[in-house]
Amino acid sequence: MSEICSVNAAADGGRDGRAAASRLARWLGLAASPTFVVMAVLTAVLGGGPADMLCSAGHGGSLGGMVPMYLLMSAFHSAAWLRLISPRRG
Repeated sequence: MSEICSVNAAADGGRDGRAAASRLARWLGLAASPTFVVMAVLTAVLGGGPADMLCSAGHGGSLGGMVPMYLLMSAFHSAAWLRLISPRRG
């Protein structure tokens, strides 16, 4: 059976595999930003514990810690959502 699958994959040039990988990458890109927002909220509500204290030690102001880091990571990964909601051109 695996020989048949490999022959079929070679015959179509691997297009099905590339298309599936592209769809998976698109969905993973959409999942990143909300995941980081949830992590930021959970960390803010439940507290970071000793690890958060270590990460924020030595940093001045309120910009230290895990919550701002998760929010920044969410902002950096929001490009997939912006592409999804932006109007199509051309």
